[in-house]
Amino acid sequence: MPFAAAQPVRFSPDTLILMKRLVVNADDFGLTRGVNRAIVACHERGLVTSTTLMATGSALDEAVALGCTLPCLGVGCHVVLVDGEPLLPPTEVRSLLAPGTTRFYNTIGEIVQAVARGRFRAEEVEAEATAQMARLRQLGVPLTHFDAHKHTHMFPSILRPVLKAARAQGVRAVRNPFEPATSMKLSTVFGSRKLLVRWAEVVVLARLRSRWLRIVHESGLLTTQGSLGVAVTGLLEPRVLGEMLERMPEGTWELCCHPGYNDEELGKVRTRLRESRVVEMQTLMDARLRQIAERLGIELVNFADLTVPTGSAG
Repeated sequence: MPFAAAQPVRFSPDTLILMKRLVVNADDFGLTRGVNRAIVACHERGLVTSTTLMATGSALDEAVALGCTLPCLGVGCHVVLVDGEPLLPPTEVRSLLAPGTTRFYNTIGEIVQAVARGRFRAEEVEAEATAQMARLRQLGVPLTHFDAHKHTHMFPSILRPVLKAARAQGVRAVRNPFEPATSMKLSTVFGSRKLLVRWAEVVVLARLRSRWLRIVHESGLLTTQGSLGVAVTGLLEPRVLGEMLERMPEGTWELCCHPGYNDEELGKVRTRLRESRVVEMQTLMDARLRQIAERLGIELVNFADLTVPTGSAG
């Protein structure tokens, strides 16, 4: 059965900013079978409208098979350039790998240092991103967009070659990974040390936003006003999500999330998100949150619904 393409809904440009639209994207489709099942459940019985698929995931084939049965689920490519192994032979992407290994760098902190040193060769970034997107397309997946594991595409030296790969592969949209400072109350931020640290990181990285948007618009790809849920990765509970929905500005935004089952298979994967994936799954299927979205007039969409560049307005 061919993979069903998500059908775009057309909106006139003069109404886009006056509307509130939300893409609820579950990352890591294909990571494990438990993650796959959770994403499907959150789409069928919850808020998830979109997902991004890992071309190197151990449960990739199952994810593709499941996606074929879900015509309303937008599916993009979750480009992995950190905390994993390349799809291409290591000899072809040596600059992307931690020295002395055949793996990518493990953490975003290591990526920042490598970017600062000019470590990454643009042609190798483009080649690896192309290989990952092409693999999904060869499996029959009509990609609605792309994002990057741990948001490595926020850095211009990585963004430009990945955008080039996306254009060549016919991918028309990209995640805007920058979160607005007003997405949560300060009392919420200061109520958790983990959240405060994450929030500080988000605020510092926001300095890249203007340049990032300029590069994306020059590429011709579409994007959103920004993302919600970046700072609360691993901490997304119903109260927090409800607060973010209440405070969401007008325009088109994306909620980043990571539902999953914390099972034996996930235990074999290098990830800090374990118990939190179950909490997120329960949050995304909480009927009260759908009621909040409906009361606020928030329309749940996916990246196939983007028809004009909206990212510059946020």
